[in-house]
Amino acid sequence: MSIVFDIKQIQAMIDNGVPHCAEIGVRVHEMNVDGAVFSLPYQERFAGNPVDGVLHGGIITTLIDTTAGMCIYAKLEKYMPIATLDLRIDYLKPATPGEELFAFANCYRLTRSIAFVRTIAYHTEREDPVANSVGTFMLQSSPTPSINRFSAASKETK
Repeated sequence: MSIVFDIKQIQAMIDNGVPHCAEIGVRVHEMNVDGAVFSLPYQERFAGNPVDGVLHGGIITTLIDTTAGMCIYAKLEKYMPIATLDLRIDYLKPATPGEELFAFANCYRLTRSIAFVRTIAYHTEREDPVANSVGTFMLQSSPTPSINRFSAASKETK
């Protein structure tokens, strides 16, 4: 059985539990064991160069790191403390000013203590990425216990 994730619940968790993501407007679109899709609406305040309006790499990094972390929770089907160990990002082209930026992340390997994730940031087509990323994340990075269920509202499928 796998959990069907309630996107509204996940969005509420981001908005109430991850203050920097709430502040910048991160939005949840999809989340399942195969990956997660989050987005960041374009905002002029995030332009690295106010003349051309291209997004700063740091804001793209935040979207990538957040999406990657959440896809790990989806793969595990539970919450536990995680920490980014390594995040390599290749910026392939400038983000288009005025356009929403999406990120798709997939946890392709789990060990007892490490998760391995690939992420692509893009505007409309995953095949035309703005950035490509690979990352490693430590599982159970603090003594805080795992939460084995997302909520009583989550539905299970066979």
